[in-house]
Amino acid sequence: MATPALAEHFVCVSDLASLLAALTVAEKRNWPVTVLGGGSNVIFRNDVPGLVIQMAIKGIASKIDVDGVLVTAGAGERWQALVDFCIQRSLWGVENLTLIPGTVGAAPIQNIGAYGVELESVFHELTALRLADRQVVKMTRADCQFSYRQSRFKRDLERYIILDVTLRVSRTGEPVLHYPGLQGACADIEQALTPAAVAKAVAALRRAKLPDPQVIPNSGSFFHNPVVDLAQAAALKQRWPELVSYALPDSKVKLAAGWLIEQAGFKGVLRDGVGMHAAQALVMTNPGRRAGEQVLAHAQEVAAKVQAMFGVRLDIEPQILP
Repeated sequence: MATPALAEHFVCVSDLASLLAALTVAEKRNWPVTVLGGGSNVIFRNDVPGLVIQMAIKGIASKIDVDGVLVTAGAGERWQALVDFCIQRSLWGVENLTLIPGTVGAAPIQNIGAYGVELESVFHELTALRLADRQVVKMTRADCQFSYRQSRFKRDLERYIILDVTLRVSRTGEPVLHYPGLQGACADIEQALTPAAVAKAVAALRRAKLPDPQVIPNSGSFFHNPVVDLAQAAALKQRWPELVSYALPDSKVKLAAGWLIEQAGFKGVLRDGVGMHAAQALVMTNPGRRAGEQVLAHAQEVAAKVQAMFGVRLDIEPQILP
């Protein structure tokens, strides 16, 4: 989001030993610790006190397993590097997740997802440093407690530091094309679908809807798509027949936050350098590179209007620091 901030102290770590050394220094000097990946999904409200540790543990490796291929990447690798690694080897599973900014270590924290696929669907395990006793532990999918844009790490952010992530991908697979627009985009491909072809179609759709964060600062989807029960969804649909929604298991319905924001009048509106994008109202942009407090004030205004109109709460997706 390009919200300006300064770290009181900063270190970039490339292995477990340097991470442990940095934590020891912070402990001795009584500094609070903040761990960052690429910072693409972070809003800095103010300068950050204490020690900021940027994870730069690299490396991607794969091995064949009886149930597929296991691909392990260091927490500091760019997520796109992991996607490209799989696509170049014609491995199915992450092609729908192409062009998501950020690092591998950040991906499990919010269970990243796009175009009908979530990280959870290909996740095998991760390695993390448990801060309470400085022990390295393995965590399975069940341990991570994934749900829609959630994991245990959002609740236990100060208890673990993710070191690497292992995915289970496949040399044979069925493309996931049920997301609106994707099936049509792939229908024009004459040859047999490959992970690379699906990724190319997803990339084209993303570029058409989402601004490049390197050009227009943004963190992708700024709000979670709210989930409501069937009764509330039916009542909203009766009043707003054009309501965009998606059925979920357990008698729940996911509402398209972008549609709600557009009806509230914020799509394409820029106020003093901050506003919701013209092509996708769910994306908050910060072309004026305004301070985090200003970005959050605009977010609060958007959420308040949606709450007043629809009785639905919008929750912010990016992490807010400090």
